[in-house]
Amino acid sequence: MIITLTANPSLDRTVGLPGALVRGAVQRASASEEESGGKGVNVARALTVSGVRAVAVLPGADADPVMGGLRKTGVEYVNLPIEAPLRSNITLTEPDGTTTKVNAPGPPLNPVEQEALIALLVGACAVKDGSGSPAWVVLAGSLPPGVPPDFYAVTASAVRDRLGPEAPRIALDSSGPPLTGALLHGAGPDLVKPNAEELAEATGFSSEAALEEDPLLAVRAAHMLLERGVGAVLATLGAKGALLVTAEGSWLASRPPVQARSTVGAGDSALAGYLLAEVAGLSPSDCLRQAVAHGAAAASLPGTRLPALADTDPAAVTVTALNGPGGPAASGTSTASPSKEER
Repeated sequence: MIITLTANPSLDRTVGLPGALVRGAVQRASASEEESGGKGVNVARALTVSGVRAVAVLPGADADPVMGGLRKTGVEYVNLPIEAPLRSNITLTEPDGTTTKVNAPGPPLNPVEQEALIALLVGACAVKDGSGSPAWVVLAGSLPPGVPPDFYAVTASAVRDRLGPEAPRIALDSSGPPLTGALLHGAGPDLVKPNAEELAEATGFSSEAALEEDPLLAVRAAHMLLERGVGAVLATLGAKGALLVTAEGSWLASRPPVQARSTVGAGDSALAGYLLAEVAGLSPSDCLRQAVAHGAAAASLPGTRLPALADTDPAAVTVTALNGPGGPAASGTSTASPSKEER
């Protein structure tokens, strides 16, 4: 079982356009759909359709459309009732896969509600099912107004302090102040899933373009996070694929390009793919392989649909093992060469 926390959930409305977006013009949509969203919710949705039990923890009234969407899709959830309606986000997708998102800020959470949400999460993490205690808790997405940037660090500490050795491992997927705030205040997540922009932002090292262009440079950046207490880094690098960096080694995964229809939820699906492979006991390289397969499958699907395991093709993903522990970061260069390739 995997628990997800989405502090700033949303109702995601996706509008498909028949042609390129034209600013200032009136355009008719070719399709329109809406789903319950937010990064943690998306991870829970992707895990659920793949047959892995997931429970989404989030604020929101019982009657809020986000809760209705979760009930409709069969996603388990535990909600903290609040008075304000949850936000609605808008995504515009073009035929070539170009995606434009407009995200609302969301309703504020006061300090009492923040404490209650953390307590709700800890309670969900304490529940055991037939397979035992939850294996992972995913702290994901932006924070609503009124929530301090160290919220995820405070949440991680609460889970570990109250559950001790039975606490699940913690995965963190966020950006901006919530990401840097968590890392600066000692969240010590077992897994962080940044893209190249977020990796550059979190480390202050290099740039998004440079990290996407040179995966070995991205390994160096990832090792900076390991040195700050992060257990593993799963970094998505755009067209270059994705990278997994741990204290034991580094792996790069890529696959032939897919026909992108929508990038909505692709990163969340990649994290879900990694986690479902990890709880199944697969090797680090195969966890990375499944992450890339899930992300590619999400990009190839229309609108807000997220892939099930059956929609993915891990055999199409090539995984290259880079130089061993420390990799190019240990040598201080980005010129190391791959050591092994797996199909």
